[in-house]
Amino acid sequence: MNHDDRLDLSSMSSELTFLLDILSDGNLKTKKRDLTGLDWDLFLKLAMHHRVYPLLYAKVKNLDGIPLEVLQTLKNKTKENTLQMLKLSAEIGQIGKVFENNQIPLLFIKGPVLAAELYGDISLRTSKDLDLLISSADMEKAEKLLQKLGYVKETFPSILNEWKWRRQHIVFIHPQKHVIVEVHWKLEFPSGQVPSFQQLWERKRVSLVSNIPVYYLGEADLFIYLITHGTRHGWFRLRWLLDVHQMIKRGLNIEEVSKYLKKYRGFRIGGLTLILLSELLSTSIKDSWNFLLKRRDSHILAQLVIHFINRIGSLEEIYSMDEFYKFIKFSKLLNGSRILKKAINCIYPSYKDAQTLRLPKSLYSLYFPLRPILVLTRKVRRDS
Repeated sequence: MNHDDRLDLSSMSSELTFLLDILSDGNLKTKKRDLTGLDWDLFLKLAMHHRVYPLLYAKVKNLDGIPLEVLQTLKNKTKENTLQMLKLSAEIGQIGKVFENNQIPLLFIKGPVLAAELYGDISLRTSKDLDLLISSADMEKAEKLLQKLGYVKETFPSILNEWKWRRQHIVFIHPQKHVIVEVHWKLEFPSGQVPSFQQLWERKRVSLVSNIPVYYLGEADLFIYLITHGTRHGWFRLRWLLDVHQMIKRGLNIEEVSKYLKKYRGFRIGGLTLILLSELLSTSIKDSWNFLLKRRDSHILAQLVIHFINRIGSLEEIYSMDEFYKFIKFSKLLNGSRILKKAINCIYPSYKDAQTLRLPKSLYSLYFPLRPILVLTRKVRRDS
């Protein structure tokens, strides 16, 4: 990458720069840094916000110059995370066995499976829940199985199966185990054109993270999913970037991944991801991907991402920013397919329509032609 193409990182705090130095190439650079004057409270906040404290602790626990209270905080949080990941791993085994016994094909996304695959140690990555991917045809059956295991479905008002249009997953919570499971019935890819579950299943890989073999995404599918997921959230957590960094570091079939980037129109966000990796984590990028590093549109997007990475806030706060909407629009994640989906969401009845005008279930089909009037009615009521 030419000097003129480098990102402007001058807005980054010393604490964030130090954090990236540690995560990028171990302790070599950090030993040479002057650590005096660092705001260690901010450093810890950044570590927690970006969900990178387990890997961070593994890299700094024997490093001189880190205050003992900072090391102790990182150590305690890492212990908590290890217990969490062990609990989730056990749950993967139980859920995987039940689904297999009931002949429901199941793919695990992220969580301990991803930690084991990319980091070689489940304790080095954080995860607050389990993400499962199944065929939409198995959704009802899967719900019953999870309920038998003690999970409670997160309820939300819905009519005419609107959840199929407005959502991509349903949340289940185990009140005793305090485990959250998100059941997805489709992935999100850059073009909006998504492989069928059967196609993903045919390319699956096996993981031994639990006491029984369980399955997760194939290499190219996982790469496309990770860069789409990270971009959709503005890469505002470094953990997502680290996942791709680890994936490249452990070796990728670049030829196969490049075919997927072309097929799913992912060159723009692929370039964005590689630029961020190269500049922030010093990831070694193969020469065959140089054409992505040189994309001007990807560079513009990467510079916008720095604005989000600098912030410490919730996803909802990021989503509310005008800059975020412009970023998503420019990244082409608001493509024709998604615009069509938004149009369908506009005309498809919602539970709010049923609240505005109550009809017997046998007449729910009338909500389709009545929806524009009902939406206007609610707007008039709010404005009056």
